[in-house]
Amino acid sequence: MIETPEEAVRIADGIGYPVILKASAGGGGKGMRIAHSQAEVAEGFARAKSEAKSSFGDDRVFVEKFIVNPRHIEIQVLGDKHGNVIYLGERECSIQRRNQKVIEEAPSPLLDEETRRKMGEQAVALAKAVNYDSAGTVEFVAGQDKNFYFLEMNTRLQVEHPVTELITGVDLVEQMIRVAAGEVLAIRQSDVHLKGWAIESRVYAEDPTRNFLPSTGRLVKYRPPEEGRSEGVTVRNDTGVFEGGEISIYYDPMIAKLVTHAGDRLTAIDAQARALDAFVIDGIRHNIPFLSSLMQHERWRLGHLSTGFIAEEYPDGFSPLKPQGEIAHRMAAVAAFVDNLHNDRKRQISGQMQTQKPVMFETARSVMLEKKRFDIDIDTGDGALLVRFAEGGHAHRLESDWVPSEPVWNGLIDGERIAVQVRPILNGFALAHAGVSVESRVFTRREAELFALMPEKKLADTSKALLCPMPGLVKALYVKEGQEVKAGDPLAMVEAMKMENVLRAERDTTVKALKCKEGDSLAVDAAIMEFA
Repeated sequence: MIETPEEAVRIADGIGYPVILKASAGGGGKGMRIAHSQAEVAEGFARAKSEAKSSFGDDRVFVEKFIVNPRHIEIQVLGDKHGNVIYLGERECSIQRRNQKVIEEAPSPLLDEETRRKMGEQAVALAKAVNYDSAGTVEFVAGQDKNFYFLEMNTRLQVEHPVTELITGVDLVEQMIRVAAGEVLAIRQSDVHLKGWAIESRVYAEDPTRNFLPSTGRLVKYRPPEEGRSEGVTVRNDTGVFEGGEISIYYDPMIAKLVTHAGDRLTAIDAQARALDAFVIDGIRHNIPFLSSLMQHERWRLGHLSTGFIAEEYPDGFSPLKPQGEIAHRMAAVAAFVDNLHNDRKRQISGQMQTQKPVMFETARSVMLEKKRFDIDIDTGDGALLVRFAEGGHAHRLESDWVPSEPVWNGLIDGERIAVQVRPILNGFALAHAGVSVESRVFTRREAELFALMPEKKLADTSKALLCPMPGLVKALYVKEGQEVKAGDPLAMVEAMKMENVLRAERDTTVKALKCKEGDSLAVDAAIMEFA
């Protein structure tokens, strides 16, 4: 057991940097720190012990070598009380953020049959060596060359067990109960066959635009996509929350596990993208926009993964995608559909003033996606809406039974099933699709010309204040009023969902006033301190 930061530094010096400090009782990325220097080991040791004590009641920490550019691959094992143990393929869990899994899939795009067999046999040998009798997971770090190294064994059911269930057809929870009751395992290794591909997205209560910091509050709306099997695709949503429930600062931020299964990897990814587009959550910030954009990412779709994927592909954090290309035309077409339906309903309002000619709405319209303008013409007929774009000759045929009360536009665009989230805003609609979130407004051509002349509202200047990046508890204030600080100096520590976040100075400055005290619970964007 490592007692002091100095002892941790000596061990790290012997192993060679980088190293990883991990809570002995850890999981979910808590109590874990990567260190590249003696100073980072000393600081990370204290943070890891504190998080481990808070999360698991056990502050023991160990140090091990950190492998650069690794993949995280784990083998599902299942054993009984009679000495029988089998493995049920692997799961790739390389898409991680702060050492916490975000996307899991089965099988792994890295492994071939020979490597899968070798990993599985080693996992079985380990389980037999300790007489293991339940479902468990043997985790490995794998290099891009398919060499693999034992990491740890989780003697429990993993969060990502649904992807294994979908590709094997084995209900792991049922088998755990049968094994616990003393039954002989009815499944032999030769009975295990991997069918198709499964993708799981962890839906978290966190704000991806604020470096994935936790978000709390009430679930004003919680409408997951419809579950079931259709056209060779299975959609499954495992969750424990409900509409009207509260996400607090005291627990893990995971809201749900959204899983799709199809015959091949790309089909499963596309099904996951559609399911995410149809997943409605209001009242808190969540990571669905990030997950949706990830499903469109070329490197992810090619399967070129590592545990550093998110840090490498999003070095400056996540910003919502801007509408471009085909996605922009789809969203503009849906905006036109929604606006046209609203206009149809307006024509049917009773008690309108009688005129010699019926009120007609112009079919030549302009769709604004933020500042991007699309001039279109619309035409109705045979139960569909045809949207023609003036530029480029694009045209889309839309079919849907959507009504204004529904938060998701489900329909066909040129025969392809599409889901777009629709929320009313002032004089328009907020749309979300394929990782793109944008405000849309539909005008006549003249209205669009006048809209372009409207002044923009300037945001308040918050450069001279340290704002709380997420709802949380102020665990520590490291500075006093009047103190001079340098860029990078720690200013405060805020805890949320068992994670301790140290906030640092972005520039050299002087602390003018402290706006809170240690122990205060703050809302997001609440002022912690002001600078001169």
